[in-house]
Amino acid sequence: MILTIVEIINFIILIICVLVGVAFVTLLERKIL
Repeated sequence: MILTIVEIINFIILIICVLVGVAFVTLLERKIL
């Protein structure tokens, strides 16, 4: 299937949000520990 540009952009944004969230939680855990 050929994805539309909008779907590709939304997918990339979703991945970035997940990575940022994981990194943020990791930093919080390091500061707490």
